[in-house]
Amino acid sequence: MKEKKSFKLTLILFYLAVLSPFSYGETVKKDIFSSESEELEIGSTDPWKKEDVMSTQSLADALKQKMDKTDFILIHVGFSFLYKAGHIPGSIYVGPGKDPEGIETLKKSTEGFPKEKLIILYCGCCPWNQCPNIRPAFNTLKELHFNNLKILFIPHDFAQDWIRKGYPVEKGR
Repeated sequence: MKEKKSFKLTLILFYLAVLSPFSYGETVKKDIFSSESEELEIGSTDPWKKEDVMSTQSLADALKQKMDKTDFILIHVGFSFLYKAGHIPGSIYVGPGKDPEGIETLKKSTEGFPKEKLIILYCGCCPWNQCPNIRPAFNTLKELHFNNLKILFIPHDFAQDWIRKGYPVEKGR
């Protein structure tokens, strides 16, 4: 009997923490899980500098201003199920940056791009400091001599730091 109650409680907590916020979709403006620790921390092994990082608010503002799509290229380097569930409109999906296939697709997708073109990479699969995809993708484009790279700062995950803030989302593809 005690196990059934424990299991029910676990399901309820799972729903509240994980599924419930998604059921509100793009209409939820305030995140009940937000924390005050959204400061950018760049680790000693991170391949970027502070000036290489872009805030979600800055990108959302740029999208709202309807910047010409030729002004920048937005590339999602995360997992396909996350991209299909919701991604930033106009972003190119290349696959996970942690996988050789994703890196090869990234290389092929950027062939012919001018080296000075603004390229914004994002993932959002997990907290910023744990993301397995963003660092390999950034390093790859640096090795290919792209010199105007930005990383979208997603401190927690894409759902919390983009969708729940009411920023534009496209689904599918």
